[in-house]
Amino acid sequence: MKTFIRATMAFVLFSLASLTAQADTYSDAIETFKNAGASATFFDKSVGYAVFPTIGKGGIGIGGAFGEGKVYREGAVIGTSDMTQVTIGFQLGGQAFSQIIFFENENSLVNFIAGNFEFSADASAVAITAAASAGANTGGGASTGLSGGKNNADTDSLGGYRKGMAIFTIAKGGLMYQATLGGQKYSYTAL
Repeated sequence: MKTFIRATMAFVLFSLASLTAQADTYSDAIETFKNAGASATFFDKSVGYAVFPTIGKGGIGIGGAFGEGKVYREGAVIGTSDMTQVTIGFQLGGQAFSQIIFFENENSLVNFIAGNFEFSADASAVAITAAASAGANTGGGASTGLSGGKNNADTDSLGGYRKGMAIFTIAKGGLMYQATLGGQKYSYTAL
């Protein structure tokens, strides 16, 4: 049984690695979010944002996610960020998604870049309907959706700032069911 679990985890991680290898560039990801309904309006009303073109996520019982991003202030890159997540609970599969975090004011940006930032378990993201999606929540939970590709991405109008941040995701591929606990953690390195 242990051999089966290890082989399955290796397959999931290999699949995520291949999805990450096909990652969009930062400019592609930003352009997609700029053309995606409600998320587009946040570029003009935020002091900055962090964009992660591809976050890979996978698991069987115990899972994880990783993605590399850049942090922008008023349209200029000010640093890099890594996102990691370890999850425990019922979960199976793998997926890749793009994520953007908008900062409403200077205080929320400073909180994010101060060092090791972590979203609480109840933080959530607005899932932009583009491709198959399973779960769009920084703190766990289960949700599903299905639509067209990223070129016709759209958001609903429910997105808004919560504690100075607004988070949007676009599913890029894969399918994952999860009912997990745990938050996304972000490190920051200034340029």
